[in-house]
Amino acid sequence: MDQVTLAAKPRAERGTRPARRLRRDGMVPAVVYGRGLDPVHVQVQRLELYAALRTEAGLNALINVDVDGGDTVLTVAREIQRHPVRGEITHLDFIKVSLDVEIEAEVVLEFIGTPIGVSEDGAIVETIESSVLISALPTNIPTAIELDISDMTTGDTKTIGDLPQIDGVTYVDDEERPVVTLTIPRAEEEPVEEEVELLIGEDGEPIEVEAAAEDGEEAAGPADESGEDEG
Repeated sequence: MDQVTLAAKPRAERGTRPARRLRRDGMVPAVVYGRGLDPVHVQVQRLELYAALRTEAGLNALINVDVDGGDTVLTVAREIQRHPVRGEITHLDFIKVSLDVEIEAEVVLEFIGTPIGVSEDGAIVETIESSVLISALPTNIPTAIELDISDMTTGDTKTIGDLPQIDGVTYVDDEERPVVTLTIPRAEEEPVEEEVELLIGEDGEPIEVEAAAEDGEEAAGPADESGEDEG
């Protein structure tokens, strides 16, 4: 896996207001820390950060954080916080790593092939997990893990145990954990039409029961009122 370098400057001020000012200036507040390293609060240029995270390795890119006036630390980006509406990165951690020590990472799952159940039954592919947690040396972390689902029939489910074995990669989650299934889409229920009972009037025309009942209520009104007068 290739490494990228990202320039960083120490942050003297910390807190909500200074962080907002940094973001308005196109910077992103961050922290660099790890084994044998005291936490260093830094700021990085937003566009340079996005470029570093948009390589083939994605969020698992190996980033050499070059701290101005300090050391260069090999890291991976973790605990990435984003703006709830705009999606911009508002804060992140750079965790120090060693090339000879395994780390955990989330890797994207890619489902390939057209399942038999889709072709024969019109089933749909329901993704249960879009990524999987693995453990590997930083240089062995795959950019994505492909799972062939072309043999799946309706009702089938594939689990982590069905994922391909990759040298130097260990799946952390339970092998029985499902990642994808094939289901039949629910049929939309058709509205049930209510049957209306019809009566035949003196003129031979049909009269709905509800209309007849309303006429009966109106006819009963004066009788009720006259009854009350008598009392």
